[in-house]
Amino acid sequence: MGMSTHPLIKATSRGATFLRPGRLALSAFALAVLSACGPDEPVGPGQVGDDGGELDARLSTLLAAHRLDGRIEEQLEVKLGRSVDERLAEVGRLLFFDRVLSLTEDNSCAGCHGPNVSFNDAVSISIGVDNNLIVGENRQGPHNLRRAPSVVNAAFFPRLMWDGRFEALSLDPFDNSDGFVFPPPEGTSLSRLDHLLAGQAFTPVVSRIEMAGFDFVGDAGDIRSEIATRVDAIPEYRERFAEVYPAIDAGDPIDYDRIAAALAEFQFTLVRADAPVDWYARGDTSALTASQKRGGILFFGFRAACFECHITEGYANQMFSDFKSHNLAVPQIRPVTTNADFDGPGDNEDFGFEHVSGDPGDRYKFRTQPLRNVAYQPQFMHNGAYVCLEDAVRHHTDVFTSLDNYSNTILPTSLRGPMGPVQPMLDRVHGLSAVPRELTDDDIDDLVAFMHALSDPDAHPDRLASLIPAEVPSGLPLQDFDFNSSSPSCN
Repeated sequence: MGMSTHPLIKATSRGATFLRPGRLALSAFALAVLSACGPDEPVGPGQVGDDGGELDARLSTLLAAHRLDGRIEEQLEVKLGRSVDERLAEVGRLLFFDRVLSLTEDNSCAGCHGPNVSFNDAVSISIGVDNNLIVGENRQGPHNLRRAPSVVNAAFFPRLMWDGRFEALSLDPFDNSDGFVFPPPEGTSLSRLDHLLAGQAFTPVVSRIEMAGFDFVGDAGDIRSEIATRVDAIPEYRERFAEVYPAIDAGDPIDYDRIAAALAEFQFTLVRADAPVDWYARGDTSALTASQKRGGILFFGFRAACFECHITEGYANQMFSDFKSHNLAVPQIRPVTTNADFDGPGDNEDFGFEHVSGDPGDRYKFRTQPLRNVAYQPQFMHNGAYVCLEDAVRHHTDVFTSLDNYSNTILPTSLRGPMGPVQPMLDRVHGLSAVPRELTDDDIDDLVAFMHALSDPDAHPDRLASLIPAEVPSGLPLQDFDFNSSSPSCN
């Protein structure tokens, strides 16, 4: 293979000041500004300011109060303290799509985080090993436990995974000074790595249901050593790593630390956080429609109260998540065929964050989803229970009605196993979800419109297709990325 370097998308170094890590409580000034906005009354079409005036005044005030300045994308290299190494990122890109990282050689990182679905999961609940090599709605094989989260913008996330089991104790993924915490056996041992994403790269490859399979004899360390040995035996990978690491050029073998560093470096190039809401925050009031502005006012207002969990200030890095775990009473989906262990007497529940904390009070809790680029997802919630963004929004605003109306027939037949019980979730549902919000259909439409305004055009699948390499150094065929998946009818 040739050694041409892929033109990585998105220059990220523009220079700007930034908030130090750690959530900032709303300042006295911000609270005063919010109070000055007056009651959180409905803002209906044609009611006030559709020409921009009053809507802009209210929304701009709210964005400033919540520290959304639309410049987080500029902060990547500031937070890294260096430029992204394009040579290492290119190695990481090739590894991300290369099935050599899977001991079964039938999966890759891209198998569950496909560019054809904006680096989300292509199916509601992931299919890892024993798949049919398709990345799209026709992917087949035994399902895992949850949907794989998007890796776009994950460089800014202080907690990773749906149950938040990977965490930077400093609440800053760029800062390992307080340690990175992972479940046993890793614990804090990965704190030696420079970024939380590098630690995360240690885990999917050793998961038996995701990438490792069930035939290899050995523990997690043995699996990583075997993967590193396989990668080290490929001349092009040695050549590419040697360009970055003099020790490899001098003859040292490729170890897994360097593989993980390359995968993290590639993900640094997947920052896509320049959406219409950011253009608006930087002063372009024409960037949002009147409906999106009304939706933003609802989102940051007390009537919808989305901002309570989908925060933007401080450690949230303008990602629209508090990165904490909450119980939203999401319908419990159980696949017909699975290689994962489900919870409960019916083997059809997912206890979520309880597995991390050990506290039964954390049962059914899952990490708040960051909302950037959410409109490009093919499904929603930790298990893809909803396939329409509007339905996911409605669930947030009235879980009782949503659960009453829910049917898993909206999902593929492979996910229509016995559903988990509802009442145990409702008995401990998050306080904000325990009281339905009084929102009209127009309000829901406006909130959904605002969700679309959080999506960076460069995160659209069509803009990401060029990241798929023509071939990978191992010589293994690439998986089939289906960019023509049908969309559900969402009214």
